[in-house]
Amino acid sequence: MTSLESRKCVLERTTRETAISLSINLDGQGHSTISTGNGMLDHLISQISRHGLIDITLNAKGDVDVGWHHLVEDTAICLGRALRQAMGNGQGIHRMGHAFVPLDESLALVAVDLSGRGYAEIDCGLQNQMVETLPGEMVSHFLESFALEAKINLHAKILTGQNAHHKAESTFKALAKALRSALEHDVRSPNTIPSTKGTIDNQNV
Repeated sequence: MTSLESRKCVLERTTRETAISLSINLDGQGHSTISTGNGMLDHLISQISRHGLIDITLNAKGDVDVGWHHLVEDTAICLGRALRQAMGNGQGIHRMGHAFVPLDESLALVAVDLSGRGYAEIDCGLQNQMVETLPGEMVSHFLESFALEAKINLHAKILTGQNAHHKAESTFKALAKALRSALEHDVRSPNTIPSTKGTIDNQNV
């Protein structure tokens, strides 16, 4: 069984485009130290930490002279991989979670299934918009890359909203709340992997 104390991961990834170091604790207090070089990206990832009660220490550097794509994608890849490694075999977790989160005029819905199958359906309404310093399509791409590497099923949709900052932030807050719910230990079934297959690690199936 994956104990509360062991639901942590330290990960480093270096390519010709980016250098990233990351540590996470799924059973943290929502503390974060995040530096990606993009203030808006830092702000969004900090929502996952604060509202998901996941401690995150992240330092990412990249070839941002060609744009934000490489840094955003590789940061999402690392965060997704770290989540998958930290949750272990998923024994005793709820597995699925969802959240509605409002932020002023914006209302976001996010649902997740920590199924071992990576899939993303993202509709944040941010195409051709800037979210402060971050292109809107990079928000969607972050979520897609995160879901695929974490091997989770992720649905995110803005139900209503006008302000790009509000739409992005409410989506990440909803993601945090959904992950927190899915990762929590089920007191009624603490020793069971939540699948009729007996596994949520499809690499071993």
